[in-house]
Amino acid sequence: MHTELPAAAQARTQALIARAHSSAPVRCAVVHPCDKESLQGAMDAAAAGFIQPVLVANRTKLQAVADAANLNISALEVVAAEHSHAAAEIAAQMAASGQVHMLMKGSLHTDELLGAIVKNPQLRTARRMSHVFRFEVPLYPKPLLITDAAINICPDLAEKADIVQNAIDFARILGTDCPKVALLAAVETVNPKMPATLDAAALCKMADRGQITGGLLDGPLAFDNAISPEAVRIKGIVSKVAGDADIVLAPDLESGNMLAKQLEYLGGAEGAGILLGARVPVVLTSRADGAKARAMSALLCALVAQHQQSQRQPA
Repeated sequence: MHTELPAAAQARTQALIARAHSSAPVRCAVVHPCDKESLQGAMDAAAAGFIQPVLVANRTKLQAVADAANLNISALEVVAAEHSHAAAEIAAQMAASGQVHMLMKGSLHTDELLGAIVKNPQLRTARRMSHVFRFEVPLYPKPLLITDAAINICPDLAEKADIVQNAIDFARILGTDCPKVALLAAVETVNPKMPATLDAAALCKMADRGQITGGLLDGPLAFDNAISPEAVRIKGIVSKVAGDADIVLAPDLESGNMLAKQLEYLGGAEGAGILLGARVPVVLTSRADGAKARAMSALLCALVAQHQQSQRQPA
């Protein structure tokens, strides 16, 4: 489904692009881009000035894909890898050694890429890795971040705390000083028989005690209470988050994934997604995603990588 986004949403995207252009393109290992969409997405991101791509793939297979898609890769740097598994390991090592500052998933399985990252101790942090979608939704007045809809299947409380913190940090990098986080459940009251409501309540108290920082949390909140001021008014909910969420935390991967795909395929939302919590950010898209979604995900990833590089530089 394609719905034209409001002018304000398009302006926000242009502002992010301008921010990315204020720094040099980020050197990025593109892992096994051996189908048309992943190769085109990487090349579009490079043409847009977001990344300086290093293609890590089997040279013969990569060239065959480029020829079939009528794409000229002669000017791009290529690092040879026998197969997708090897490409993931080589790219992870390049990131660990500082040769690249972000990774971009090509046409390999997510598990292959994540396995190579997790196996490399230099890429791990104290934080749980998690995925964040950023959506521009035609009927919502600002960007909406959804987490986690791709990596953590059934996160426990400690893992949810990391997932929330990753999303808050990401939102702050994108320009929201104190993002409002709605902790989703089916209801807005705590019910001992519904674990998601207990986790939501505990996360709020963790934020009160400084265990989660930089954002404003509230939950449990049903999705309508998270994004609809009218639903909040009718239900009499008093909250600075309800009806105005910047981030929604799904209780598990299944609900988050369904929510994200409903927004995209039925709601006309345009989304991009990245993986956070590793030493470098990762463009992590579905193999069904088109080149535009891949390029937009690369933009978000580049902004995170540029921020990380600026934090490492001496004042």
